[in-house]
Amino acid sequence: MKNLAIARRYAKALLLIGKEDGQTETYREELAEFSELIEKETLLEQAINNPLYNAAGRKKVLETIIEKVAISPIMKCFLILLFEKGRFIHLGGINDFYQKLADELKGIARASLVSATELSSETVEKIRKTLSEKTAKDIILEVEQDPSLIGGIVTRIGDLVLDGSIKTQLLNMRESLKKGEGV
Repeated sequence: MKNLAIARRYAKALLLIGKEDGQTETYREELAEFSELIEKETLLEQAINNPLYNAAGRKKVLETIIEKVAISPIMKCFLILLFEKGRFIHLGGINDFYQKLADELKGIARASLVSATELSSETVEKIRKTLSEKTAKDIILEVEQDPSLIGGIVTRIGDLVLDGSIKTQLLNMRESLKKGEGV
């Protein structure tokens, strides 16, 4: 819980800076790319976050990496601040929250669509448009397949789950039958 609060606080702070200077999208891209780099290169992540190495050496590694990638001065300062405050280990969570906040700012919502079978592109587009109309947001839809659903679809937008799968309907029917037997 504390890690989420830390990530949220730093993401909000960066978003406020982005709103002020009009660079929200630039920071989104830079943060995502840098976070992905650190996540992908585990040895680099350990060299920066491992407290067994001295702090000056770890900071030098971070500064060297920052100089090698093309990022804005604000992002450079932000990453150094994270390190100095002992929060660099939360970079992935901060990136996740920043992406969500930047999406909200642009009126975008991310949703997932899981279906038992492959859906045509027309069907996926119809579902996306319907969700977009219902939420009054532009929907970015991630489509997956899960044959265990038997049939139907399950859609998730944030905390909202719309479950129209045959599997869930069968489970609900089973529960109803069990309750009826006990009467």
